[in-house]
Amino acid sequence: MSSQQHAVTGTASDRRRWIALAIVMTAAFMDLVDATIVNIAIPSIERDLGASFGAIQWITAGYALAFAAGLITGGRLGDIYGRKRLFLIGITVFTLSSALCGLAPDSGTLVAARLIQGVSAALMVPQVLAIVHVTFPAHERGKVFGLFGAVVGLGAVSGPLLGALLTQWDLFGLGWRPIFLINLPVGVAGIVLGRRFISESRAPKALRLDLVGVALVTLALLMLIYPLTRGRELDWPLWGHLCMAGSVPVFALFAVYERYKARRDGSPLVELSLFRVKSFAAGIAVQLTFGVALGIYFLVWTLYMQYGLGWTPLRAGLTGVPFSLAVSVAAGVSVQMLVPRYGRKVLQAGALTMAVGVLLYLWEADRYGMAVQSWQMAMPLVVMGTGMGLIVAPLTDAVLSEVPREHAGSASGLINTTAQMGNALGLGLVSVVFFTRVDERAAPSGLRASYLEGFQHSLWWVVAVLGVIFVVMFALPARNGHRPETEGAKTTPGAGADAGTTADGSPARLDAAEDTAEPEPTLVG
Repeated sequence: MSSQQHAVTGTASDRRRWIALAIVMTAAFMDLVDATIVNIAIPSIERDLGASFGAIQWITAGYALAFAAGLITGGRLGDIYGRKRLFLIGITVFTLSSALCGLAPDSGTLVAARLIQGVSAALMVPQVLAIVHVTFPAHERGKVFGLFGAVVGLGAVSGPLLGALLTQWDLFGLGWRPIFLINLPVGVAGIVLGRRFISESRAPKALRLDLVGVALVTLALLMLIYPLTRGRELDWPLWGHLCMAGSVPVFALFAVYERYKARRDGSPLVELSLFRVKSFAAGIAVQLTFGVALGIYFLVWTLYMQYGLGWTPLRAGLTGVPFSLAVSVAAGVSVQMLVPRYGRKVLQAGALTMAVGVLLYLWEADRYGMAVQSWQMAMPLVVMGTGMGLIVAPLTDAVLSEVPREHAGSASGLINTTAQMGNALGLGLVSVVFFTRVDERAAPSGLRASYLEGFQHSLWWVVAVLGVIFVVMFALPARNGHRPETEGAKTTPGAGADAGTTADGSPARLDAAEDTAEPEPTLVG
């Protein structure tokens, strides 16, 4: 082949991989936005479908729970059957379930569709960085991860705002439904272009699936979270208390089985030996409790603004913009300037700063009551967003810093799974910390006042959780040591952090690429 032919072939190959990158980045952005776009439309959905507050919680928590339960397994399926194949299956089901969400005639159908969306995201998202890894050489991945950071930062701002705009505009008289239907053209384009431009790859020594482990951990989570969301509406029946208590032995059985699975074939869903690393165990505790705090705050905040204060979705969405911008700015500063110099203290300062912001919000809510304005909320939201940015961006690197290289991929997947589980648990706890203070039988003015009371009560819970997080952070390493560089785990300094946060402030799911990746993935075709 002549040099000219080589150049043409190289140019075509280069164009194909950048198109492939655009496809997977768009799909990841679609998932990140979809995880939070719903919150701002919750009141509109409740009014239109006559949904109970339990159903409302499951519309949000169901997605997080299904995603968390399937995240690690989705990565392994990609290793075994091919990352392109699983990506295309995931984005296809995600698109179809988005259509089902947008056309849902009742709240039960919408909850079921959201569960399917979560499962499909668990198939699609773990393939994203795996595909990037086999498509781009090592020297170009820093630039690629920087692009991911920009995409995630855009998602942090656009998710709630896009949800507010689409709901407020009431396109074609569809109300809230376009927040899901907007995924259809994007998904179809991703399917068509992905089939053409993404190269197939799989791990040469992929581990086996741990379906029993998935079933046990999902059952345990359902036994814990379902009674929390339904308990208040059903007047806290005995079966609910028994179910929540029964989740403890099921979690214990899961741990026993994972030890057995590790001894038998070395492919457990969760590598329990990781918890012998103090910093990792502490980091998982931080992720779980931080997810709980975020799950409580974001749903309660939306209900407070739209039900309590009577604001439109657009006004509520615009009110949150300072928070999102503060998260993005603080995340970049923390990783590039602060963490290399001050280490763990930056994360602890973030927890304290966020707590100060919440306390400031409590003071303003109490002082101004129902007359509070968006501009008055800006200061506490900026302080809270700054604190969150200082935590979420460097947290993954801190947790992974003492994990053995060979387990970095498994640990990364577990970190993201735990964050989503915490988020689902927090959403379930809204029944306890918020709705117990809402008097639905009161007159309209009294009902609105009870939403304010519920919001304030919930914020005190968030402050308490942040205090726990601050203490647990002492178990993190004072300075990050080595950052394991295992296939599929995004642990490059700056890369993991730049992509740092989702629209709801939780760790970006883009770095949960593959739980069981191998040093040299095999390209197929």
